[in-house]
Amino acid sequence: MNTFLLSILLGLAIGLIDVIPMIIQKLPRHTNVAAFIHYFVATVVIVNIDLPGLPWWIEGAAVGLALMIPTLIHVAHEDRKPLPVITANAIILGEAAAVAAHFLK
Repeated sequence: MNTFLLSILLGLAIGLIDVIPMIIQKLPRHTNVAAFIHYFVATVVIVNIDLPGLPWWIEGAAVGLALMIPTLIHVAHEDRKPLPVITANAIILGEAAAVAAHFLK
């Protein structure tokens, strides 16, 4: 399968995995859309990046967390309680994207 197509399909899946619990919690629509777009784009980046010196299994978590830092700063200004959950999601979903891409490429 084409790597770019794989990254798009994985991005859709990872984005949905993150947003479904948010929809169930009835969070605002703009929050759901922003989270979906973030994880969609982050997955496309993770699948298509090759960082020298980092093993593939660390890249996903590292890139996922790095791309989440601006959001963490923004959220921390309003409320610090969700920071551990957001951080864990970034690491876990970033790693899931890297593992899926590694084994599906």
